[in-house]
Amino acid sequence: MYNLIKKKQLNNPIFLVLILLIVSCSNNSIKLNELKGSVNFKNSKLTLKEYIVDSTSNKFTFEVESYKLGNQTEKTHVPNLANSDKGQHIHLITNNGPYSAHYESEFEKYIEEKNSIILAFLSRSYHESVKNKNAYVLMQTGEKYNLNNEYIFYSRPKGKYSGNAAEKILLDFYLVNTEISKEGNRVRVTINDQEFMIYKWVPYYIEGLQKGETTIKLELLNNNNKLVETEFNPTTRTIKID
Repeated sequence: MYNLIKKKQLNNPIFLVLILLIVSCSNNSIKLNELKGSVNFKNSKLTLKEYIVDSTSNKFTFEVESYKLGNQTEKTHVPNLANSDKGQHIHLITNNGPYSAHYESEFEKYIEEKNSIILAFLSRSYHESVKNKNAYVLMQTGEKYNLNNEYIFYSRPKGKYSGNAAEKILLDFYLVNTEISKEGNRVRVTINDQEFMIYKWVPYYIEGLQKGETTIKLELLNNNNKLVETEFNPTTRTIKID
């Protein structure tokens, strides 16, 4: 009888439509939303004052204006975003690898590769980048890269998330020498095979991630949805949800 009912159900077009809807919803449970309510640091400025290289480390000395490293950033409208208890800081990214966070304007960091491109930018305490033309520094340690090229640098998410912090996860990247819009370049975000097209350079947050590993891919595309030919494009990272 049970098998007979199952066969009858499978022959029912309404039942099949319901199954397809359920499968579709389950495959599209991930949401990407614009993060609103961030404090605007439009006058903040980051300047590289000195860069010294020796045999064991690289010393960076920055000047920070209209921005207080170590301060806690006023919260957005989205609660429970992962936040650093050490406050606002500088993100330093080498060759588009995972960033290191620095809470003082002078610090040392070992740069392994002699020909490296380095991006530094101001970050809120919950790791959202400050997106203005004076809030970042792009440099290189050799002559391998063209610093006038269009670039997309991956920033967040990073590492492991658990508890409330895993419910809404910041997605953030940094654009250099390019803009995005519906008429021009755009960014395609792929989260576990689910695609989102982004036309605004603003922060976003991800909802609906399940426990385990999540793969995130960023692609800078032109207005024909073709990959922009530049270094580190595309970028793929894996995070873990506990």
